[in-house]
Amino acid sequence: MNRAVKAIAVASSLRFLHSSLATRVLTTRNQVTHSSLYTPLLHLGRTHDLRFPYTHHRIYFSSKPTSILELVLTNDWSQGVEHELEKCCPSLSHETVLYVLKRLDENPEKALSFFNWVSEKEWFRPSSSVFSLIVTILANKETIKQFWVTLKMMKTKGFYLDGETYKPILAGFKKAEMWKDSNGLKKFYDRMLRENGMQRVVTKVVRIISGSEWGDEVKKKLAKLKIQLSDNLVGLVLKELRICPLKAYKFFHWVGEQSGYEHSTVTYNEVARVLARPGSIEEFWSVIEEMKSLGHDLDIYMYVKISRKLENVKMLEDAVKLYELMVDGSYQPSAQDCSILLNSISESDSPNLDLVVRVGEKYESTGNTLSKGIYDGIHRSLTAAGRFDEAENFVKIMRNAGYEPDNVIYSQVVIGLCKMRRLEEAYKVLEEMESCGCIPDSNTWSVLIQGHCAANEVDKALVFLRDMVKKGCVPDAAAIGVLVDCFVCQKKIGDAYKLLVEMVSYHDTSPWHCTYRKLIENLLGIKKFDEALDLVCLMRKHKHPPFIQPVVQYISKFGTVEDAAKFLKAWSKESCMSHSAYLHVFRSLIGEDRLSEAKDLLSKCRSRIRRRKEICDLFASVENSIASS
Repeated sequence: MNRAVKAIAVASSLRFLHSSLATRVLTTRNQVTHSSLYTPLLHLGRTHDLRFPYTHHRIYFSSKPTSILELVLTNDWSQGVEHELEKCCPSLSHETVLYVLKRLDENPEKALSFFNWVSEKEWFRPSSSVFSLIVTILANKETIKQFWVTLKMMKTKGFYLDGETYKPILAGFKKAEMWKDSNGLKKFYDRMLRENGMQRVVTKVVRIISGSEWGDEVKKKLAKLKIQLSDNLVGLVLKELRICPLKAYKFFHWVGEQSGYEHSTVTYNEVARVLARPGSIEEFWSVIEEMKSLGHDLDIYMYVKISRKLENVKMLEDAVKLYELMVDGSYQPSAQDCSILLNSISESDSPNLDLVVRVGEKYESTGNTLSKGIYDGIHRSLTAAGRFDEAENFVKIMRNAGYEPDNVIYSQVVIGLCKMRRLEEAYKVLEEMESCGCIPDSNTWSVLIQGHCAANEVDKALVFLRDMVKKGCVPDAAAIGVLVDCFVCQKKIGDAYKLLVEMVSYHDTSPWHCTYRKLIENLLGIKKFDEALDLVCLMRKHKHPPFIQPVVQYISKFGTVEDAAKFLKAWSKESCMSHSAYLHVFRSLIGEDRLSEAKDLLSKCRSRIRRRKEICDLFASVENSIASS
């Protein structure tokens, strides 16, 4: 029975691959075409040919969101572009503004020009989502001045940076080593939290709702607050209630019943986002239906956030259903969104090929040509499901579309075979890959190494690591991490240390932070202090966050004064905050009743350390305590 069911499922899944795709692809054999989300949609609705004196492009334009985007994308911003926008767009919906901005996220200058143009219009109703998106787009070195101007405008308009927007921007500044802007953003955010009067009201509302079961008593308490309702305030409350989505849902409906207030597309989008999770998915779809009946749309900015959330919690059927809904609407997901969804399906424990078919068919239904990324996503799903024959047939379809097998395709087959422990076959695929002139990259080798480690064949994994290095590939962090894990499990801590040091010193590998941590802790566990200290220094070279706590604990319990001095000398070479490490070591030694060793270490320190107020106060406090006892 099971085999029959599986056969039916495979046949159903491949119907799309061998009919819809094959028929279309074979008619365009040997023509390599790449996906464009916008081109087939430009001719929807009433269009006309325009030529601006300010541009060299010929423009086909209508009031459709895709056409507005095409106008902005294909032209330098000018008075001509503004004139045409004003002529064809008496007003733009909130969803359209977000759609255009989201699609311009890789072109900050144009995104800002469009945002500034919109901001001057009387019909423009700003929202937290619009401001959050534009400041995120502008948060880079090239447009940092515009970022600060827009952030201040956001505050002036009564909108505040939420933590979800603030944290990624701050992380991006740090990664780009924009320290001045990083510090400035921290101060701005902290000051905003102190000054935000609306946030204090939001906190009161959330405390009332989250502290009790929803009912008449909660409604009475809310009524007593005499809240001045606005989309901004309601949206903030909904965000704060995201950990109790059903209460957020009840609050949303209660607000809608209040005299003088009517929900907008902004609040509908916010509540939809809160409800898109296990335990409230029925309410989510209820809100989506209610939105449609009232003429509201899920905006593309919120769609991306909701879709990623559904994918992360493996609610893939709902993610696909939502994707289909969006494709049928005015604000269609991009080819990248389609690829990410296919990847999420392929990475599930048991990839559902029916979902793959639905996504592929829906993408093509609007006249889109499958891009390489989408082909890869379908192929990845087949190999992840162990459907290697079907995957091989699908590669033929890709060839007919002009896409020859590359590292991605071969790697996906290797991953699928390794997942099923068909390791010999996986290696043969790698050999075939090389014979076809397609050079395996570090990811392909890494997958093979990880597969053998998972099968506890560490010796073979090491052979592949050596082959990889000989052929000029730099071992990646995943390969080194899995090998170190295997050695640690086998209690071969010394071998793990030698491997990591060799790979870092001679082959330019950059291991993960967690790999360093695990190995340092295990080295200290077998009293290999010098080796652990070597790794701490290597971590610093790779700019990993400091990991000195276990080293200091080891020194305070088992180490000698020489060990402590060696550690502090190594730490002081590159750290402008070395005095804090000295203080940490002194406190740990004293905490282990090793005051004499702490004093001995202090006597060996430089005078600038001995004179530090914190260190002087620490020893004075200990001496006073001893004297008083």
